[in-house]
Amino acid sequence: MDIPGAKDSIDPATFEQILEMDDDEDEREFSKSIVYDFFGQAESTFEKMDKKLEESDLKTLSELGHFLKGSSATLGLTKVQAQCEKIQHYGQKKDDTGSRDITEEDALKKLKTTITEAKTEFQDVEKVLKKFYRDEA
Repeated sequence: MDIPGAKDSIDPATFEQILEMDDDEDEREFSKSIVYDFFGQAESTFEKMDKKLEESDLKTLSELGHFLKGSSATLGLTKVQAQCEKIQHYGQKKDDTGSRDITEEDALKKLKTTITEAKTEFQDVEKVLKKFYRDEA
């Protein structure tokens, strides 16, 4: 399955597994509902992240990153997943690999940048998937 514009932001094998659950390849109701549920979930999670970043709530930011990492992994959204994994680590005051400790100040700086990058990756993949589902409103 080739999704135009997906480049390396969507893992084709993972996304194909979701598409295989569709009864009708033209309508794609099942996969579309899963993808669009994710869109709403991601937007809501990013709003929570912004609020928790203002509050310097690292623990909750880590949890939100973990949550969105799992959801994006399920769909094969590799770039969003990678950014969310970093958010999870920074929230635990660890470096991007989760192997070294960093200061709270450093974690907050990195979180600010990484959340912005995650939103950009999400917006890019959202456009690609809306085009795939012929829903470019």
